[in-house]
Amino acid sequence: MPTILLVRGWRLFFYMNEGNEPLHIHARKAESECKFWLRPGTYEIEEAWSYNLGPVLRREVRKIIFDHFELICEEWRRVFGGTGREGN
Repeated sequence: MPTILLVRGWRLFFYMNEGNEPLHIHARKAESECKFWLRPGTYEIEEAWSYNLGPVLRREVRKIIFDHFELICEEWRRVFGGTGREGN
């Protein structure tokens, strides 16, 4: 599971067996973890699921994802190549 970013205690990463799913990112900080779907055409960020993620941490991780949206999408393409789907 390659780490894409380490920002403000958040680790953003992909699971290598999920390249057949639409573009998304996982994030973990301390006891909190979440997964967000990303839509490159519209910069939409949709929460797929979360664990132990209160409102403050949710806003924080969404902002980090938004601020690094292009990098995350580029890394998805680099890691998964033609096997990863974009959008859902």
